[in-house]
Amino acid sequence: MGASSSNLNLTEPSSSNLNLTDAACAVHLFKINGYSATKAMAETDSLPSKRLAVGGYEWEIHYTPSLVVCDYYYVAFKLVLLGAPRWHDVKATLRCRLIDDASRIGSVENQLSHAFKHAEESSEWLQCRRRSALEWSSIFKDDSFTVECTITVITDTEQLPGTATATHALPRHAGSQSLCHDLGELLRKGTGSDVTLVVSGESFAAHKAILASRSPVFMAQFFGHMKEARLHRVEIKDMEAAVFRAMLRFIYTDMVPELDQPEDGVIMAQHLLAAADMYGIDRLKLMCEDRLCDGTDVETAATALGLAEQHGCSKLKARCLELIAANLDAVIETEGYKHLMESSPLVMNDLIRAVRRRKN
Repeated sequence: MGASSSNLNLTEPSSSNLNLTDAACAVHLFKINGYSATKAMAETDSLPSKRLAVGGYEWEIHYTPSLVVCDYYYVAFKLVLLGAPRWHDVKATLRCRLIDDASRIGSVENQLSHAFKHAEESSEWLQCRRRSALEWSSIFKDDSFTVECTITVITDTEQLPGTATATHALPRHAGSQSLCHDLGELLRKGTGSDVTLVVSGESFAAHKAILASRSPVFMAQFFGHMKEARLHRVEIKDMEAAVFRAMLRFIYTDMVPELDQPEDGVIMAQHLLAAADMYGIDRLKLMCEDRLCDGTDVETAATALGLAEQHGCSKLKARCLELIAANLDAVIETEGYKHLMESSPLVMNDLIRAVRRRKN
């Protein structure tokens, strides 16, 4: 099955190749339009991208929405080397993550590595997302979605003929060029901290300037006219220590590994959504909303709807209303639904409209 511009569009690369002493890296954005049409592809079919030049070789990334794993269909990608290796195996890594076009916030990143020995060789398929989960997610819009694909090609410069050894090599310590790693270490060690935050009896050493740069609430507390500006110890109430720890890690590193957990990730997303809204951390709030859109089911739909209503999450609200309308009898039996009717009775009007739309 050949590639068609109506089904698979490649945008201009969002970043150029980065040539280091032993690696080349390029990031490309793929927008797959007409997704519904591609679902008819057989498991053995795939759609190739245009040729991508990385690390002195040409590559293609192939897409399929029909990879079957444990009786489920997955959207998947694989990397194909178009030319033969010139000297030794070509080692390459493919990383993929689904992203929102507007916010560029992505879902969980997946990756695979492969040593290519000859031309037209391909890697294994990289499972990106179950089809059903993709179709329910907030990044799926107008029958299309966007994937950020990163190709990293490793070359052993000592083995290449005519390659001189660099006199001044860049430092190779793990994480030495990672800002989020370094800030994470700063948080972990507490070096230079100027405030202690106490949450549910647990103390966290932090830095006022970093907190304020990421949260308008912390900015007002520490650099405004609030009393906390003069304090070196601040107690935060109505929040669990584990939730605050996750939020604090995000403030420093822009990462929330807790959201990646298959089951506990949904529960953490519920708590973190409220915390992010409380402290005005919009990016974290959007990430939690996206996680809940993907992970909410019949049992948790009413609870998630209550959160969406309380914290102004329009995407999550729409997803929950649609899910509840399709499974109303089952949702009514949940504890979350009973609590929703007690705490947010006005949401019933939206729910009735959703049920009517579904019947029509």
